[in-house]
Amino acid sequence: MSYQYAYIDSPLGKLKLVADDAALVAILWENDKPGRVPLGAMTEDREQPVLIETTRQLGEYFDGRRTRFEIALSFSGTAFQQQVWAALLTIPFGETRSYLDIARQIGNVRAVRAVGAANGRNPISIIAPCHRVVGASGQLTGFAGGLQAKRMLLALEAGGGLFDTAD
Repeated sequence: MSYQYAYIDSPLGKLKLVADDAALVAILWENDKPGRVPLGAMTEDREQPVLIETTRQLGEYFDGRRTRFEIALSFSGTAFQQQVWAALLTIPFGETRSYLDIARQIGNVRAVRAVGAANGRNPISIIAPCHRVVGASGQLTGFAGGLQAKRMLLALEAGGGLFDTAD
């Protein structure tokens, strides 16, 4: 499989967008842990159509003008991970779910920790909104982009703007 990538600047820092010929396969954070999302060899291509469209839609999202993404996605992971990532895509803009909610949704209430692990390996952050998953009491928990980025995304979606993150 051949992958193309492009870097974009965002209000949350530099993001690395990765696509194959037909779909987005990853959005990686500037300080992402190496190996969190295993990918093969890739080449930089700022003219790749999926990457151009992803850049456009992310810009609209960060500007508060987009609440749904319309980009072809291709997830690579275990069957369980793919179940969790599909459940992420059902969380409405501006809402949150707990790890237990996701475990219930996929029909395995005993898999809360496994849901957390799969959520942490979500390759397509922001678009597959793992930032909308919180602890049982509503507390913010781990996020590949960092808890400040998670706060900022949730504030954006709450209508407070991207930089309204006062606690």
